[in-house]
Amino acid sequence: MTDVTSPPTDPAVSKKPRQRRLLQKVLITVGVFLIVGATFSWIVYGGGEHEGPGEVTRAAWPSGDVEARKRRQQRAIEALPGVANAGQPAKQILFGDLHVHSTFSADAFAISLPFVSGEGAHPPADACDYARFCSALDFFAMTDHAESLTPQHWEETKESLRQCNAVAGDAKNPDLVPFLGYEWTQVGPTPDTHYGHKNVIFRHLDEDKVPKRPIAAGGLAAAAMRGRGGLSLWTLASIPIRDFPNRKRYLDRAMFQEEVSSVDDCPEGVDTKKLPADCRERAATPQDLFGKLDELGHDAMVIPHGTTWGFYTPHGYAWDKQLAKTMRDPKRQFLFEIFSGHGNSEEYRTFRGMTGSSDMEKGGCPEPTADYEPCCWKAGELVRKKCRNISDEACDKRVAEAKANYLAAGASGHWTLPGATATDWGDCGQCRDCFNPSFNYRPGGSAQYVLAKANFDDAKAPYTERFGFIASSDNHTARPGTGYKEVTRRKFTEASGARDADWAKLILGEPRPLASMSRKLDMSKVYQMPPFQALDLERQSSFFLTGGLVAVHSQGRDRDAIYDALKRKEVYGTSGDRILLWFDLANGPKGRAPMGSAVNLTEAPRFTVRAVGALEQQDGCPEYVEKQLGKQRLQHVCAGQCYNPGNKRRTISRIEVVRIRPQTSPDQDVAKLIEDPWKTLECVGEATCQATFTDPEFVGAGREFIYYARAIQAPTPAVNAAGMRCTGEGAERTCKPCYGDYRTKYGDDCLAPNEERAWSSPIFVRP
Repeated sequence: MTDVTSPPTDPAVSKKPRQRRLLQKVLITVGVFLIVGATFSWIVYGGGEHEGPGEVTRAAWPSGDVEARKRRQQRAIEALPGVANAGQPAKQILFGDLHVHSTFSADAFAISLPFVSGEGAHPPADACDYARFCSALDFFAMTDHAESLTPQHWEETKESLRQCNAVAGDAKNPDLVPFLGYEWTQVGPTPDTHYGHKNVIFRHLDEDKVPKRPIAAGGLAAAAMRGRGGLSLWTLASIPIRDFPNRKRYLDRAMFQEEVSSVDDCPEGVDTKKLPADCRERAATPQDLFGKLDELGHDAMVIPHGTTWGFYTPHGYAWDKQLAKTMRDPKRQFLFEIFSGHGNSEEYRTFRGMTGSSDMEKGGCPEPTADYEPCCWKAGELVRKKCRNISDEACDKRVAEAKANYLAAGASGHWTLPGATATDWGDCGQCRDCFNPSFNYRPGGSAQYVLAKANFDDAKAPYTERFGFIASSDNHTARPGTGYKEVTRRKFTEASGARDADWAKLILGEPRPLASMSRKLDMSKVYQMPPFQALDLERQSSFFLTGGLVAVHSQGRDRDAIYDALKRKEVYGTSGDRILLWFDLANGPKGRAPMGSAVNLTEAPRFTVRAVGALEQQDGCPEYVEKQLGKQRLQHVCAGQCYNPGNKRRTISRIEVVRIRPQTSPDQDVAKLIEDPWKTLECVGEATCQATFTDPEFVGAGREFIYYARAIQAPTPAVNAAGMRCTGEGAERTCKPCYGDYRTKYGDDCLAPNEERAWSSPIFVRP
């Protein structure tokens, strides 16, 4: 019998099956992780969509409503004494809003996000529905930021406005006229490079009469709108996880930002009509903007706004350089936005936030006064309070450094003092005796300064501006004309901020004690910060208002009649209420000359001013609005509150007249040329008021005089009318900010008494 044995096993051979099995397990595990990861990533990060234009509600406007508006005005006119014998023309006053943003604007999209208690999408179609059914306006303009308007969004904006125009009824007597426009949003880091913001608005909607693309500005605002808001990729990636139920809105935002960033700049030096439609056209200065509009040849107007807003305007800024021949265009730039939801830009004051050089590194810090505390001074005083166990000399050095660092940081000065809160800064930088002033007021951009200042490049023919005055809302939730009711602050104004303390930490960082020393900021890094950090949004929220309106004295309700009234400057602005106002030169060369006129006289000018208070509002909305919109859309678009007038009108308390004598030589002090008020015409406490007056000083003066009127109502409660709500003086002064974030109750409208008003366009009288 033969002994049979197995051959010896080769160790290398025996390991192969085990290695294969191990590799299979690893591959299966990795595959499972990849599938799970991909599934998780899709659940969290999938599904971002293009922000579309929305759908215009096609319901017809109630029959007879437009005629009812006319009848209400006619009854008010008839209540004015002597009007029947005053030759009052049969023009209708129409109300509109020429400054409106949808979530096609990058900043509007940002405040729509859930982590700042945003409401979600408010595209152009919402603006049409709001103007028709909520605010019951006669006209509005869509003016999204050109810097973030993609070619697709521009086309969608045009089509949405055409749909809005189509549902408005008879073209000769529509219930609403929508205008196409965009905002040229220029921000420079220094006074020499800053020109500010301008709305460009076109007469027509026809494709062959409007541009293929908007014209954007360069500068800091453009960079901010194209970037990811200064947030790290990790922070951006974590937000949809942190707020999982609302993740889609953040993903839509990412899609929007990708679309904005993917648009290439147009080639330079090419006629604008020959450029492709799918690039982003830029104009670095007003001169460039006006030149491109000339190349286009379309009928368009350019309206500067925000000229006193220290929110982004550098210290030391003044309008002066825009008076130069190359930087002005009177045939297009003939209106000036005097008031908006960002505050008042009317009044001139002599204070400045910085003295001496316009170079922020070299400028000095002025002393405070009873009506103005420079923020650089406040920075020094906050540091002084922290001086402990050091010599007076060392403390003074720290104070001086704090002032210099604040000025060098421009609009981001609040970041030079870590730990300083909105209450620490208080109302520094504010005009304490102005009506509803814009934030960190820059008087060199005020309407009064602009009219009084002259350019003497041509000594034989000095140039001065002859602007008409308008107001609008600058609303960023597609809500034209929000000022009809002082309600829902967090929906009808731009007040926005973290919805709770955890989100505040993510956005602004951990709170910290007030630092004992200031720090010098690296401005190249500041310009890369999120706008809600680089700019002082905490305090700004206390100054956001519901916004103003523009009113036109129009021969009719159609598009051309409204646009022609704007070109005539037969327009005025209101702080939101629909005050009726007439301001006329009674003895013009051809008889009555309305507001906005420029005339030559050989005798003393004689003026007539008439005002009628706005109709008081009833709660809620007219019944037909809910029937047309439905409950859900009524709430989303109108927030449940509409223009809903009763029969009683508010009281006109007084009429003030401002007189300005433009410079006739460059050494004249502008402050001494502005008389505000020059005359105060007391009213008798009724809804109607009218007065006549003359100016005998005009004869023999040998110079141009400018006059405009303010009709002022008796005080009524208004959102944020008290700004930072400060009381006390000096070191005892304390403030109670009205935050846009969780620290102020969401339903708190921060109401305070406010004298709502209307500003006429000026009348320009030369000998």
